[in-house]
Amino acid sequence: MILFVSEEGVTYGQPERVTPLVRRVVARNPGPYTLHGTCSYIVGEGEVAAVDPGPDDPEHTQALLGALGPGERVSHILVTHSHTDHSPGARRLRERTGAPVYGFGPPVRIDDPDGSRVIFGDPDADPDPAQPPPPRGGDLDFRPDVRLRHGELIKGSQWTIEAVHTPGHASNHLCYRILEDRALCTGDHVMGWATTVISPPDGNLTEYLESMDGLIEGDRDDLYLPGHGPPIDEPCHFVRALVAHRHDRDAQIIGLLEQGLATIAEMTPVMYSSLAKRIWPAAASSVYAHLLRLESLGVVRAVDGGSLSRAGRIKLSA
Repeated sequence: MILFVSEEGVTYGQPERVTPLVRRVVARNPGPYTLHGTCSYIVGEGEVAAVDPGPDDPEHTQALLGALGPGERVSHILVTHSHTDHSPGARRLRERTGAPVYGFGPPVRIDDPDGSRVIFGDPDADPDPAQPPPPRGGDLDFRPDVRLRHGELIKGSQWTIEAVHTPGHASNHLCYRILEDRALCTGDHVMGWATTVISPPDGNLTEYLESMDGLIEGDRDDLYLPGHGPPIDEPCHFVRALVAHRHDRDAQIIGLLEQGLATIAEMTPVMYSSLAKRIWPAAASSVYAHLLRLESLGVVRAVDGGSLSRAGRIKLSA
């Protein structure tokens, strides 16, 4: 069972000390996928690193700069991934500070596994759970000045940050481990208030689960600092609960197929009956991610013998 953690509210634009080395500033972009907004983190004193400068919002950029004390400056800008609630603010902050932007790399175009062309309809209409949610990886202009690889270290005068490649939510997702604090900035890979949306083709559940295993190997972190929501204590226990939840979803899908529910559109309302309908398209993407993984394991296959699709019929493999 996942014991989710949340917070009643935040004070926008005001820095909050969350570890001895880290201050948090929350952007004013609340929503069903961002909770109260994107959490940006300022690491260190004097010459600081800014992690996830957030959306393209001049108010938030100014709040980050206003959180600095006399004589402080941003020397590094670190981006977890190129979704529009995390990376566009890096360009504004770079313009204001001259600091280089670090990240895994630009977004990569990946064709949908089913080869279909996805067309998004009226956002105010009732959602179709067979369709993916509106694209949230839309910062196609993201280009880091410095491309990081798994295990690389970035050093400041007071801090050392390790880049941890964690594909799953996005192929170019990085977490950032602050070694002196034993704290990990997790972006959207791990959040305390909700499970992470895995939306193929860029989202990949197998890679996500492998990344989760890598995070808890060695028990190196005492605290997670997510891209949305409050810090997470006892992170290894929390990650194990998230992984168990994904395996439970696999079992639930197999059970629904045995009952004769053969499409994502049929499964999603049953699996996510407690969620508002506006969240169903995102939930449907995660169902699709589970089915693609189950197909790779030889557990399910498309009824017509072709590739799995978001709207196609699925059955258990013989």
